[in-house]
Amino acid sequence: MDIGKLIIDSENEVKDQFNMIDNLCLKNSERVLNAFHKYKISTSHFSSTTGYGYDDIGRDKIEKVFAEVLGAEDALVRNQFISGSHALTVALFAYLRPTDIMLSITGTPYDTLHEVIGIIDNNSSLKSFGINYKQIDLVNDDFDYKMIEETIKNNKIKLIEIQRSKGYSSRKSITMDKLEKVIKFIRSIDKDVIIMVDNCYCEFVSYKTPLEIGADVIVGSLIKNLGGGIAPNGAYIAGKKTLIDLAAERLTLPGEGREVGPTLGINKSILQGLFMAPSTVASALKTAILASKTLETIGYKVEPRYNDVRADIVQNIEFGSPEKLIKFCQGIQMGSPVDSFAIPEPWDMPGYSNKVIMAAGTFTQGSSIEISCDGPIKEPYIAYLQGSLTYDYGKLALKIAISKLLEI
Repeated sequence: MDIGKLIIDSENEVKDQFNMIDNLCLKNSERVLNAFHKYKISTSHFSSTTGYGYDDIGRDKIEKVFAEVLGAEDALVRNQFISGSHALTVALFAYLRPTDIMLSITGTPYDTLHEVIGIIDNNSSLKSFGINYKQIDLVNDDFDYKMIEETIKNNKIKLIEIQRSKGYSSRKSITMDKLEKVIKFIRSIDKDVIIMVDNCYCEFVSYKTPLEIGADVIVGSLIKNLGGGIAPNGAYIAGKKTLIDLAAERLTLPGEGREVGPTLGINKSILQGLFMAPSTVASALKTAILASKTLETIGYKVEPRYNDVRADIVQNIEFGSPEKLIKFCQGIQMGSPVDSFAIPEPWDMPGYSNKVIMAAGTFTQGSSIEISCDGPIKEPYIAYLQGSLTYDYGKLALKIAISKLLEI
């Protein structure tokens, strides 16, 4: 097979989708630039604090800019968050109290939250503190409105969690249209329940944010979309001010909250990462669309298809065998800039119940906005491809991965 011709032919087929992404990138770039202008970002905001981190003017400006970009009343943006899952955990422990009920309406959350919630026993879980958990699965990739209504009416639900991205599943990610519809439905039944959206992988994939369509709080990671491939770590929680204040006091300590937390020289990277994020996300989307088109052309089941409306940067490719999944991930590693000589193999990973293969030749460890590909070794053997700092690098990595796949 002539892989070069396959790539070129596929690019010609997806020109309309690429044009739409370019328009989206321009609008989101304008949103970011306007926020930088509104809060008069200057080199003084690149300064660093140590120790307690009192009076960090850069940190304070960063949180104002993020709130503006995300359509939030307030935001907590910190390098003390080690991951998106950590930020979600902080939020859940901040908002829930013993006997409260948390309801997930997108099925089982991402694997790394299972011990946090108590789906898998852990003495530090929400369950161990007397916090109850209920779950409603999606039906045909949409919300089960009947079960949602029954559950809310028959229980005093404190918090509803919605995970937009699919995690390690074969379901579709939640588009903004579906999200807006279900939020309006929930509000018609209970106007006070906290609606928290796990927005990881989804930022800048749409023109609006979940907060602008009625969510109370959103959470995401800075080594995914909003970090632009530049932020070396961190995450954010954004939404209503009262909820952000609670999260800040859970991240640090009651009485000090957001007033502490040294930035240790990270301010410039966070601001520059956010500035680059619309363009980086656009590159990731183009890479995902190209992968969808090329892999479908050579016979693999993909989700989403190249011309579907996208909710996140993740591209599912169903290989049907562990050998093909492993080969493709190894090819992505070979096409990466860092550790291209390494050969990833399935391995036990903290927080996951199956062995996982992870290809990530990234500048930042675990970064998902850089080109990466991973998947659990379980049927139907799906690879989850995401990221690429530039489209050209994504295309090159894809070309190498397809060539490895064809060796089988």
